[in-house]
Amino acid sequence: MLSVGCSVLLKRTVRRFCFGTGQPVLLRNMNDFAVLNTGRKMPLIGLGTWKSKPGQVKQAVIWALKNGYRHIDCASIYGNEVEIGDALQETLGPGKSLRREDVFITSKLWNTRHHPDDVEPSLLKTLKDLKLEYLDLYLIHWPYAFQRGDVEFPKKEDGTLLYDDTDYKETWAAMEKLVEKGLVRSIGLSNFNSRQIDDVLSVASIKPTVLQVEGHPYLAQVELLAHCRDRGLVMTAYSPLGSADRFRKDPEEPVLLQEPVIAAIAEKYKKSVAQIILRWQTQRGVVTIPKSVTESRIQENIQIFDFKLEADEMERITALNRGWRYIVSMIEVDGKHVPRDAGHKFYPFHDPY
Repeated sequence: MLSVGCSVLLKRTVRRFCFGTGQPVLLRNMNDFAVLNTGRKMPLIGLGTWKSKPGQVKQAVIWALKNGYRHIDCASIYGNEVEIGDALQETLGPGKSLRREDVFITSKLWNTRHHPDDVEPSLLKTLKDLKLEYLDLYLIHWPYAFQRGDVEFPKKEDGTLLYDDTDYKETWAAMEKLVEKGLVRSIGLSNFNSRQIDDVLSVASIKPTVLQVEGHPYLAQVELLAHCRDRGLVMTAYSPLGSADRFRKDPEEPVLLQEPVIAAIAEKYKKSVAQIILRWQTQRGVVTIPKSVTESRIQENIQIFDFKLEADEMERITALNRGWRYIVSMIEVDGKHVPRDAGHKFYPFHDPY
């Protein structure tokens, strides 16, 4: 319920919500939604929560909702859904700052839970942790599976991972049942390639709505984005700013936030490099989920709907693409670093896109 003192402006550009402080929260309504193939709307900017530590993530979610975010991206493997649930419990529901239906919430099925019998129990655990009755979107986190069980990264004695050959199409059939039961509004894929998307579509009675993948100017995903559009999927980009706070980094990797081409455009608009990157993605219709636990950056990352990049600027940023993946789990074999999961038959990154 909105408080008596909360005014609602029925204009296309702005919606106001009263928050716990009594201050109005402005959510710009200018091209800020992607429309899913179900007809539901998904906010183009969401708060990413990967690498957001317990003790920090609750406040980050509260700050995000206070500053106009209406989309929170979660996953069971992130290990912080209980704390995110505490934030949602404080802010959503009757008599609270926001209604549940005002906020789009995503989570993901982990690799050890691909067996069809494990899909619903995994979702129910996520719903319990997030203190929700339903999710707006549930994704298969990766196309390949690990050995079933409660160990998130099951390993052999030599330290190598134990995998499972469960076909993601079997997992998808179990995901569809979650929609039929009303536990999730939409289902989708994460880190699948174009061939795997088509493989799912070939058997799906409920089509995937979203593909979530790494995406930024150095990995522009132009072909994959076109593939998704042709098949009615919305793309979500994770690590949109280059994930500079990762634990393991290649010392030779390019630093996205220091890219001169983007810096020059940022200077023109008096915006940050991060804001230009996020504007580029959302202007392409790509949902983008920057992670932060700092209030000023959380605010900055959503303040991108008051300007528009010119066509040539969009093209210059897209032309920065170099096929660079920041997010690939690596292991050392015979003194060389190789992708950890590349031997699995469902590893997605052997294909061009």
